Amino acid sequence: MFKKILIANRGEIACRVAATARRMAIQTVAVYSDADARAKHVAACDEAVHLGGSAPKDSYLRWERIIEAARATGAEAIHPGYGFLSENEEFAQACADAGLVFIGPPPSAIQAMGLKAESKQLMEKAGVPLVPGYHGTDQAPALLKKEADRIGYPVLIKASAGGGGKGMRAVDKAEDFDAALASCKREAINSFGDDAVLVEKCVQRPRHIEIQVFGDSHGHYVWLFERDCSVQRRHQKVLEEAPAPGMTEAMRRQMGEAAVAAARAVNYVGAGTVEFIVEQRPDGSMNFFFMEMNTRLQVEHPVTEAITGLDLVEWQLRVASGAALPLKQEELRIHGHAIEARICAENPDNNFLPATGTLRVYRKPECTSFERGAVRIDDGVREGDAISPFYDSMIAKLIVHGATREEALARLDAALAQTHIVGLATNVQFLRQVVKSPSFAQANLDTALIPREQAVLFHQEPVGLPLAAAAVVAQTLLDERATEGADPFSRRDGWRSHGAVLRRFEFEFRGEAAKAELSCLHDGALRLAVGGASGSLAFRDAAAGLDVEFAGQRRVARVYRNGEAAHVFMAQGATQLTVIDALAHAGDSHVEAGRLTAPMPGKVVSFSVKAGDKVAKGQALAVMEAMKMEHTIAAPADGVVQELLYAPGDQVVEGAELLKLAA
Repeated sequence: MFKKILIANRGEIACRVAATARRMAIQTVAVYSDADARAKHVAACDEAVHLGGSAPKDSYLRWERIIEAARATGAEAIHPGYGFLSENEEFAQACADAGLVFIGPPPSAIQAMGLKAESKQLMEKAGVPLVPGYHGTDQAPALLKKEADRIGYPVLIKASAGGGGKGMRAVDKAEDFDAALASCKREAINSFGDDAVLVEKCVQRPRHIEIQVFGDSHGHYVWLFERDCSVQRRHQKVLEEAPAPGMTEAMRRQMGEAAVAAARAVNYVGAGTVEFIVEQRPDGSMNFFFMEMNTRLQVEHPVTEAITGLDLVEWQLRVASGAALPLKQEELRIHGHAIEARICAENPDNNFLPATGTLRVYRKPECTSFERGAVRIDDGVREGDAISPFYDSMIAKLIVHGATREEALARLDAALAQTHIVGLATNVQFLRQVVKSPSFAQANLDTALIPREQAVLFHQEPVGLPLAAAAVVAQTLLDERATEGADPFSRRDGWRSHGAVLRRFEFEFRGEAAKAELSCLHDGALRLAVGGASGSLAFRDAAAGLDVEFAGQRRVARVYRNGEAAHVFMAQGATQLTVIDALAHAGDSHVEAGRLTAPMPGKVVSFSVKAGDKVAKGQALAVMEAMKMEHTIAAPADGVVQELLYAPGDQVVEGAELLKLAA
């Protein structure tokens, strides 16, 4: 076994690998960029080496520098994690040439499976079923369009070297093909340095089911059951679970054996995932087609660990050191059900726009052991850390396990309710809505679940103004009492020896102004009127949070202030109020009309208009790239373009004015 390894990654996967290595008494070396100098993964390792600038191309993609760091620190092997260099055959070969063990498959296997078109040709020879499509090398746009017409719409354009939903576009009709192809190629070249694409039939009501496989250098292979990853947004996974609901033992074995056949075809060694598109037929039966093989550990590997009781990183380390697989196929068993939720810095109600900022508050549910029904958090951040625009938007992975799917669902919702993040937008409340949606709760799964359930997923308000305002008012009074003096003249709750006094609070709630009136009676009782509700207000500070009773409802809440924003978390959900200080805003002026600004820091990719053009509300004006994804900026209203303020390729900060529009 290795004595020391270098982890060529960052964030939660670097922390995850380091945890297993520590348990196995293996020393670890971290690498880091400028942005990650004080990151959690650096502290999690025994030593660390600086790579360079914050952008991945200046740090985590500099494989020559990484190999130098491994040699300088005496590391015997390199674990690539996922993303970055994990599926780069040149890096894997460079490790071997330098006398280092690459903890992953051989370069030939990465190369064979790295390009989607070539891998599908290989799978066809191996007898693995494929989706009808074009996987050729001729990339002429006219030919690709002709092939799409032949296949029949809807089609899916996919970057041949891609993954993670990047460089992928669904096209419903022929007239949209050219624009989708250009966008797909542009995103592919930026993400993978290769703009080759393939075109496939878009399977209707598809499920995304993948098989975890493992191979060793002695020719042994196993499949560790399946994961259902159908719940996606922008072709990126949101929730993953194992085993797949509705999976029969016969189909599970068919898919597992097909996955092992795929691994054998390329002499695979280590952890890999064979991904399938599963077609759900009207009679309830399912058919599966090979989609791709990810030649690395997957983000969602913890759900497989939960149902098998195994540590897949430990398996990786043992196999890479030359050991045989620890178990045979007949020794593997499924125990219970596991679900993983990806907690991301993004705004689901604004087309999942990525968010950046500081984790002012980061409170997590209590983690429990597998035997007790696991609640597990895999993350690479701490309270006070910043989420930057340089890397993926994922903050953490929340994994739960239960004896049944129903038990796992209940545990996941409870754990999400205990996850409190303040400082930037996240998808935590959206995840709760997905978990409680009819389709997900009833396991009616396919990749269109989110758009199908959009009426109950987006722009939801489970708390409401009255309870939220009551919690904020109660917390304000508690905070004041904690700082007031012992004498009665220091009290700020409005108490008088006779009569009552009225205290007013002003808020902004979901874009609308709101007022609350608090009546402080001479006997100490409080009455509150807000949002059409009124009644007595009572509260106390308890260990579980702020115990609030108002207008016949009693809730336990946590209230966190971040500047003027008051974030309210309850078991039912979370919301946000802006507390208006009239004096602080005296003299504020209105924001200049006609401004169109960058919604997040990133790079300007292109403008689709020029000065003098007339535009309509909703028309695409510009494309930005941030957090490895492209985002279209649309006109907020009809108008005329006065001036473009940046050029393609320019880096811009959040709020930068991109162009001027005149009414």
